[in-house]
Amino acid sequence: MTRRMIPIVAFGVVIGLLAGTNAEAAGVFNTKFPINLSVSVPCANGGAGEVVELTGDLHDMFSYTIDSNGGVHLDVHDNPQGISGTGLTTGDRYHGSGVTRFNLNSTGPLEVTIVNNFRVIGQGPRNNLLVHDNFHITTDSDGGVTASHDNFRVECK
Repeated sequence: MTRRMIPIVAFGVVIGLLAGTNAEAAGVFNTKFPINLSVSVPCANGGAGEVVELTGDLHDMFSYTIDSNGGVHLDVHDNPQGISGTGLTTGDRYHGSGVTRFNLNSTGPLEVTIVNNFRVIGQGPRNNLLVHDNFHITTDSDGGVTASHDNFRVECK
């Protein structure tokens, strides 16, 4: 799933949650999704780079509130659990770690914030990959964008 799809999926979850709720509601639920992901780590293999096949579970915790004014508030917390893999060129072992936070507030205007920190940690020095994204958008009641930013970076350490 691309990070651009997260708001769409989250909004779909909110609509699904709203379908059977009263005017005010709240809830928390947890789930796991299996991950099978290929990641390019450009600093691996002595700087020549390699593709790493990662598998494991992604744990998701969803927390939602529907307030007395009909506002929807959704928080999603994702973290890898047991994600590991092997470099296709070197055979080196890697582990996935990090956390992604997604926050949506809709009370007429809409606010969405995503902070993603995903790490692929390899054996030895200088072959660790960090993906960081800090995304935010605010719209007015008519859907016009009033504020937005997207700070995305990928680093090798």
